[in-house]
Amino acid sequence: MNWISNVVPPKIRSFLKRETPDNLWVKCPDSGELVFHKDLESNMMVVPGSGFHMAIGARPRLKALFDGGQFEEIATPEVPVDPLKFRDVKRYSDRLKEYRTKTGLQDAILLARGAIEGMAFTAAVQDFAFQGGTLGMAAGEAIITGIEQAIAHRTPFVIFTASGGARMQEGMFSLMQMPRTTVAVRKLRAAKLPYIVVLTNPTTGGVTASYAMLGDIHIAEPGAVIGFAGARVIEQTIRERLPEGFQRAEYLKAHGMVDMVVPRTEMRATLFNLCSILMKTPRPAAA
Repeated sequence: MNWISNVVPPKIRSFLKRETPDNLWVKCPDSGELVFHKDLESNMMVVPGSGFHMAIGARPRLKALFDGGQFEEIATPEVPVDPLKFRDVKRYSDRLKEYRTKTGLQDAILLARGAIEGMAFTAAVQDFAFQGGTLGMAAGEAIITGIEQAIAHRTPFVIFTASGGARMQEGMFSLMQMPRTTVAVRKLRAAKLPYIVVLTNPTTGGVTASYAMLGDIHIAEPGAVIGFAGARVIEQTIRERLPEGFQRAEYLKAHGMVDMVVPRTEMRATLFNLCSILMKTPRPAAA
């Protein structure tokens, strides 16, 4: 017999009952450790015990990246919402509305301008929560706009990639963003400005086949999956068992595809040090 529910009057029962939020504790996918959500947020969504890097939203990432958490969002040109009038289970235009409501973003990439240790940066963050971070016309325009802004303000351009590839609902319009962004990267290189790519989990498909692998320096977050096709597809194609850790950041660094693997909590200092060298900017003297 539950005396609280059967004996205690309803008004008093309401004081005894405490509601616990569903996301109060988060389970680490790697170690199974339970982490208090506030502790996880304060550590940039990196599990303190195991070091496992969980997904982090575009705005929280930018807030952690820039000095004082301050940055200016850069608007991107509008593009046709549904050029192919695509429909599967539901209309593509309806899917976009849902993702915009869910994430607070207009599309998969958020652009911003801010400073790291006083040095001006232009940054783009690809948010996997927005339809798997897929590359469509809006994302392509965002990258091109970000590079143009970096050239105009003479700043390094840093992009954090996270994507399942090209957006099928936009067909050929999506695939055309691969050469368009490649041309934009060449303009940035012609302007002699650093282009740093931070590969996060996962970075795959047409994104890996274009701007994600054109950086002056490639940094990867620990444990990130990076590749073109999925491991299962590759195994079925070549009919061979893939090596342990294939397509993980550490494996790719060991085989020369990635320059360095850097924990999220050290990303600010790493980007500042690299761009200080590439921009030939003297570091401020110690007090």
